[in-house]
Amino acid sequence: MSVNLTESAAKQIEKQLQKRGKGIGLKLAVKKSGCSGYAYVLDYADQLDDDDAVFEAFGVKVVVAATDLPFLEGIQLDYRREGINEAFKFDNPNVKGTCGCGESFAVG
Repeated sequence: MSVNLTESAAKQIEKQLQKRGKGIGLKLAVKKSGCSGYAYVLDYADQLDDDDAVFEAFGVKVVVAATDLPFLEGIQLDYRREGINEAFKFDNPNVKGTCGCGESFAVG
């Protein structure tokens, strides 16, 4: 099982955690949403649950609940600037399709 971070994503997570002043890492999850099925959810991880998996890269942790791992196995989380926009980007090998608005994805 693996969740990967680019150095750019790790730096952004670290920056956000420092600004917030607490947290053990980033919580990466999925929820049912949109026209294709699922959407990514990013939040702060302040504690670990018994079934959480923890992935570490470049000194930061990403926490994923066991129930979400099948949707996120092998994902790479990046942080990119495109023009005036900056955002986390998800390179997920499990995605079989996305909706036209880009808000949700399907796995198959």
